[in-house]
Amino acid sequence: MLYIIFYFQVHQPFRVKNFNVLKTKSTVEYFDDSLNAAIFNKVAEKCYLPANALFKELIERSDGRFKVSYSLTGTFIEQAKKFRPEVLHSFLDLVKTGGVELLNETYYHSLSSIFDLDEFIEEIEEHAEIIKKEFGMLPTTFRNTELIYFDKISNLLFATMPQIKTILIEGADKILKGESPLYPRVSANHAHLLLLKHYKLSDDIAFRFSDKSWDEYPLTPKKYLSWIKDLMLIEKTGKNLYLNLFMDYETFGEHQWAETGIFDFIKEFVLLALKEKNLQFLWPSEVKTTLNYTPTPISVPNPTSWADTERDLSAWLSNPLQWNAMKTCYELIKKAKDQKRYDLLSILKKLSTSDHFYYMCIKYFQDGDVHKYFSPYSSPEEIYRYYMNILADIETKLEG
Repeated sequence: MLYIIFYFQVHQPFRVKNFNVLKTKSTVEYFDDSLNAAIFNKVAEKCYLPANALFKELIERSDGRFKVSYSLTGTFIEQAKKFRPEVLHSFLDLVKTGGVELLNETYYHSLSSIFDLDEFIEEIEEHAEIIKKEFGMLPTTFRNTELIYFDKISNLLFATMPQIKTILIEGADKILKGESPLYPRVSANHAHLLLLKHYKLSDDIAFRFSDKSWDEYPLTPKKYLSWIKDLMLIEKTGKNLYLNLFMDYETFGEHQWAETGIFDFIKEFVLLALKEKNLQFLWPSEVKTTLNYTPTPISVPNPTSWADTERDLSAWLSNPLQWNAMKTCYELIKKAKDQKRYDLLSILKKLSTSDHFYYMCIKYFQDGDVHKYFSPYSSPEEIYRYYMNILADIETKLEG
């Protein structure tokens, strides 16, 4: 049996405005509400609302045999409430179908697991609280920001978050070393089940679907289904296989526009897959109950992620701008906590969101093009200037 696990990341950052430190006031707004509202509403129309309607239809049409999982960041939920409440309601309706599992992650979609482990745990707990409050769920599966994972994550979660049983990670070649991501692993400390993203088949949808230069274009539901069925040929002993298709939710309608046929593609693919006797859809938390073998342990001593061709931390930490911005941000977070300046702390936490540092990335070729696509700023230097001006203003307030 091959189980298909669809996981979608749903996230929006609080983007910063053009902030001039020389024009500071005692009360100042650092985030660009007009930009954030415009982007949120655009994505709501193109992705969130139509995609939620489609997946709700597929769950109900299949009597719950079609299953999906989501991670909704705290910053996404806050913006949904502020800019477009009907989007949050549509996710509530989707959850009520019984075909959705919600995952746990860092509330602010931050890199706290690299820079501040106390903050990391705080954010996970804060995220679990808002998911329970808004949706009535207590997640048992964890997905770190940008699928960042290394052995210390499992050690820390085992010590502090006993409800977490499963962790999603990137199926990076450097940790698999030629082995298949279709087989779940256990963490090096044997505390967590690890589900590895099949990055090729995930990216075929997320990045290559509308690429007319791709040698497999156009990607049809039947072709994609045939690739998945061919995966089962690797297993000769009857072990269950798990195809982890992880991608940004904005794949549907935003990164791949409706005009590309992405909605029709995913609908027809799901309906075709549901007819296959040896294929089933599954939630991450259900993998443990369907395993018919003992997974082997895997050690990940250095951080991996799902970003860029390197699948490491270089998307956020490959140049001095990023390092200086992030180091300063976390230093100020500690100061704000020490001084109990919760008004400034809430701002700093939003500034710790990984997107800000992603926009500061200076890369070339394909990865550089992807960074430029996601950034609303004219250059990495521009966002760095705005960002550091804001931090300087906050530091002045902390010292005052």
